[in-house]
Amino acid sequence: MMNEYKLVFFKYIKYTLFLLSLLFLGYAVTPYKTIFLGLALGTVFSLYNLWSMYSKIERMGQAVIQKRKVKTLGSLSRLLTAGLAVLIAMKYPEHFHLLSVVVGLMAVYIIMLIDSLTLSSSTPKEKR
Repeated sequence: MMNEYKLVFFKYIKYTLFLLSLLFLGYAVTPYKTIFLGLALGTVFSLYNLWSMYSKIERMGQAVIQKRKVKTLGSLSRLLTAGLAVLIAMKYPEHFHLLSVVVGLMAVYIIMLIDSLTLSSSTPKEKR
């Protein structure tokens, strides 16, 4: 079960890194530099939040296996990370488009949604 979870985690990392490469390509070849840089900043923080959540779930799984007390997943730390990305965008508006940063913060969640929809549409109804 954990191997499957780890495979999915690395698949999301691969998709997010591919998205980041597209964003940096967009930054390099279009005049919308602040928008693409904002999307990239938000996506980097989104990727960090994914890694943070993955490591906390790993620790939680180990705690359950060892029958230790389970700590929370740290929603506050993810909110603070998102807040930091927004503060950076507000501090340097000439480099980062604020709305793009907010959309970039949702990048991993959008990737997860698209992946889930793709899997559910390709999986036979009997196996769901």
